Amino acid sequence: MLISVLSLKGSPGATTLAVALAARWPAPARALVVEADPSGGDLGLRFSLSSTPGLVSLAAAARRSGDADLVWLHTQQLPGGLPVISAPPDADQARAALTALAPDPTSGLGVLRAAANQPGTVVIVDCGRVDSGSPVLPIVRASDAVVLLSRAHADDLAHLPRRLPAVGRWSPNPVLLLVGEGYSTAEVARELGVPPLGRVPDDRNGAAVLCGRPSKLRWGRSGPVHSALGRFAHGVATELATRERTPAGRTQPRLAEPVTQVPVLRSAPGVPPGAVSSNGVRVAPNPATGHRDQQGGQAS
Repeated sequence: MLISVLSLKGSPGATTLAVALAARWPAPARALVVEADPSGGDLGLRFSLSSTPGLVSLAAAARRSGDADLVWLHTQQLPGGLPVISAPPDADQARAALTALAPDPTSGLGVLRAAANQPGTVVIVDCGRVDSGSPVLPIVRASDAVVLLSRAHADDLAHLPRRLPAVGRWSPNPVLLLVGEGYSTAEVARELGVPPLGRVPDDRNGAAVLCGRPSKLRWGRSGPVHSALGRFAHGVATELATRERTPAGRTQPRLAEPVTQVPVLRSAPGVPPGAVSSNGVRVAPNPATGHRDQQGGQAS
C-alpha cells in the first residue's frame, strides 16, 4: 500500500504524522517512511542520520533497476528501528531526486509503487506541501490513499474549497485531518461538505520523540505507542489498512465532492458577529478565549 501525507498550505506537521503512522501501523505489515518533501528533508538533521543511503542514492539506483526490494537497500533506521529513506535538506537536491524517482503519471509505475505492491508492505511518503507543479505530484497520484493535513483556522480553511476537487482527482481515497485549535470537526464538515477523519492531538511530548527532540518519553513502548499522538496515529493507520482490504468499488472518496463557494463558518464560538473577512470566512477564534475542539482527537 502506498500512502501520501501532505498539506496544501503551510507546515502542519506532515513529517511527524508520517513517522507516527509508520510507527503505529497495525502488525504484521512492515512499514517504511520515504521523505519526499520538495523543500528538503528534516529527518536526517533531526536524528543525525548519514547523508547516504537515502533518497538521492535510491534515485540513482532506480535508473538501473526497478526491483521492488531496491528501496530497502537505501533505508536507515530511527532509534525505534523504523526504516526511513531520508531526503537531503537542500531543496535543489531533493527536487532533482524526486524528478528521477517520480513514477510515470500514466502507468503509476516506479520503485516506490513496486515496493508498495509487495504483500504486507506499506510505504508512507511524506510529500510536504503540494501544489499543481510539485515534482512529488506523480507519487501522490499513484498512491492508494492520500492523507491531507490542514490547520483549522479560517485562513487555512479558506484555501480548501477551491482545491478539494483537485485532491479528489489526485486520489480516489483521500482523507482530511485537522491540526491545532480552531473550528471543530463538525463545523468543518458542515460548511465544507467534507467529514474530517479527526483532529491530530496537541501532544508535545509525543511529537518530540517522533522528531528526535528531548522528551519525557522514549521511542520504546512509552513513546509512540502509548502517547496521545501514537494512539491517534494507530487509529488512522487502522482505518487506512481497513480500506485497503475493502473490495474494489466499495470505498467512497472523502474529498471528491465539488465545492462551489468559499464556506462561511457562522457558528464558531468566540467569533464576533461582524468579524467576517472580504472572502466571506470568519476569522479564527482567539486562543485566549480557550475555545478548543471537543469533536476531534480520535479517528473514527
